[in-house]
Amino acid sequence: MQCPSCQHTESRVLESRSTEAGQSIRRRRECLNCKHRFTTYERIEFVPIVVIKRNGRRESFDRSKVLRGLTRACEKTGIDIQQLESWVDEIEAQLHHEAGREVKSDRIGELVLQHLCRENQEVAYVRFASVYRQFTSIEDFIETLQQLQLERNADWYPENQDNLDEACSTAITSP
Repeated sequence: MQCPSCQHTESRVLESRSTEAGQSIRRRRECLNCKHRFTTYERIEFVPIVVIKRNGRRESFDRSKVLRGLTRACEKTGIDIQQLESWVDEIEAQLHHEAGREVKSDRIGELVLQHLCRENQEVAYVRFASVYRQFTSIEDFIETLQQLQLERNADWYPENQDNLDEACSTAITSP
């Protein structure tokens, strides 16, 4: 591994840790030449996912875009960045398991909304939905809020995970 400070190619590993639910390894290294310490990550290389945008354009899946959208939706909600990164890891893993090489951007939005719904993050859910579903009027917000209220009153109990998953799926597929 090349040192970012002096470009020397030999270093020693000081510490290794599994991260991202075992999907990558974080290593602390020390350059044998200049003693500079740096961090590297090893990650499983998956077949790249191509995202089909609404306009038909295709681009490579970019987890940072999902994280950026989640971060913006969850601003001032008290959710820490590690939790958001964990959700992005789960979404990316789910896409690799269920998708071929291509996935519609709508599917990614649905997975994000499912996580927000399952985690009972209603404010973040509405924020994300307003962008993802391209709300154009106050009625779009009211409709989404009413659907969330109905689902919460009927099935919003985490001890009954099957009902919660069904409730979240219903809330997501409703316009």
